[in-house]
Amino acid sequence: MKAAQSGHDPRDLKRWRQYLADERAEAATYRDLARRRSGEERDILLALADAEGRHEAHWLKLLGDEAGRPVRPSVRNRLLGLLARRFGSVFVLALAQRAEGRSPYAADPTATSAMAADEQIHEEVVRALATRGRNRLSGNFRAAVFGANDGLVSNLALIMGIGATGVSTGLILVSGLFGLLAGALSMGAGEYVSVRSQRELLSATRPTQVTLTASKELDIAANELVLVYRARGMTPEAATHRAEERMGLAACDCDPSFSLQPDTDPSEDAHEQVGTGLGAAASSFCFFASGAVIPVLPYLVGLTGLAAVVTACVLVGLALLATGAVVGLLSGASPLRLALRQLAIGLGAAAATYLLGMLFGTTAL
Repeated sequence: MKAAQSGHDPRDLKRWRQYLADERAEAATYRDLARRRSGEERDILLALADAEGRHEAHWLKLLGDEAGRPVRPSVRNRLLGLLARRFGSVFVLALAQRAEGRSPYAADPTATSAMAADEQIHEEVVRALATRGRNRLSGNFRAAVFGANDGLVSNLALIMGIGATGVSTGLILVSGLFGLLAGALSMGAGEYVSVRSQRELLSATRPTQVTLTASKELDIAANELVLVYRARGMTPEAATHRAEERMGLAACDCDPSFSLQPDTDPSEDAHEQVGTGLGAAASSFCFFASGAVIPVLPYLVGLTGLAAVVTACVLVGLALLATGAVVGLLSGASPLRLALRQLAIGLGAAAATYLLGMLFGTTAL
């Protein structure tokens, strides 16, 4: 009766109440995330919470006396709030990024165009904040995720291929264990060499401060110092001006003593994204081994034949779904799509080696 007296469609009232609940939940999520951060990130998250508060006020105004009892936020927003209160990690920001990108305001005439634009901007803001967290994880985390995935796929493929030849269960088990050990050692060593080499390349590209000490002895007419700055990417005019500053022929807007002993390493962020050699190697070894042991488990507990093969495939399939979903969450993509892609690739590789094993076994016989 009240809905009819207010002149609003009951369906509109229900939708607005849900919007109101979700805006309140999103604002609370951003405030919970802000409590775990400091400085600029904290200020940005609080500003996002304030923006959601403005949206909340819009729905309150539309509802008026029809706001009624608060309804529960959507399952997605309740999950986000729980994760933000418990963890406050980059996973929450990645989920929030996807939530902001699915805002219904653009297609709802009762939402203002400013609110729809806000949600689009919020997605980009959260994407940038999530990117900071992804960058901090991208070194050792990359080695961990891909180490686990490689262990799952390669050892399942090895076991399936060998098993299809008709050899004994004991030989399959031994092959799986040695495949685990060899692969983990190879992955660990490869990651260490890869990361160390990348860090050394980053260090080699860092400009030195030799220009400060050598500039006093340079031939002013020839002035090779200009070539240094042009090689670093400056235009000829900017390089000439910079060289004149260094040689005392023009006013310098810099502090030479600071340039000689910089407080921070310009390549520090890049090094952080790459990770450390030992950290990447340890992560790769451990996660490859943890992935590679899964297809061996059925044989370790005594299963044989088809039961062992099916159990191994099911266990590896579940693990592939999990690793794919994690990568999807962190990348801001669909967790389900990446999980299914990971599953298809992994089981596809295992099926191919199984068929090749059958062919090899038949030929050998």
